[in-house]
Amino acid sequence: MTSNHERGYVDKMYFEKAGKENTEKTLQIAKEEAIRRKIKHIVVASTFGDTGVAAAELLKGTGINLVVVTHNTGFREDVVQTFSLDAKKKIEELGGKVHTGTMVLRGLGTALKERGGSSQEQIVADTLRILGQGTKVIVEITAMSADAGLIPFADIIAVAGTGRGADTAAVISANSSNKFFEIKVKEYLAKPKNL
Repeated sequence: MTSNHERGYVDKMYFEKAGKENTEKTLQIAKEEAIRRKIKHIVVASTFGDTGVAAAELLKGTGINLVVVTHNTGFREDVVQTFSLDAKKKIEELGGKVHTGTMVLRGLGTALKERGGSSQEQIVADTLRILGQGTKVIVEITAMSADAGLIPFADIIAVAGTGRGADTAAVISANSSNKFFEIKVKEYLAKPKNL
């Protein structure tokens, strides 16, 4: 009997709980599916660097373009970058790229909201979070990476999580932030069931 995997179907992983304990499995699924589908670009969210380093170690020697996207400087505290410089160095030594830029669904909209205004970015972010925090982040880091010219406007795999680590992976048709609604989440590869 032919397995679903041999027929081209993905055996999707739905985690019982969201969280960093799913990181290793999520990254492994992303790698296997990128190789199987001949997708040459994986984008991974990483706040402190742990998930980024794990992805770089796993993807070493595969020929896959790894882009690790950090929070913007000042995200938590003025002038502070939470992403470890040691992690950045390690990822780059392993062949990955680290991108720190303006977060598409946070930036100016958050500043306006904090002054009592409304934010269209926040509405979009909250709508995406209906499907989980990881879904919001995979879409956002895809736009950020495309804006920076680090990935093509083509199918990529994006990986993110809920809080720390990774628990969400999907095949995404990438585009830039000015064409945000042209970005398409085509297929989940891993996702938590209980958000």
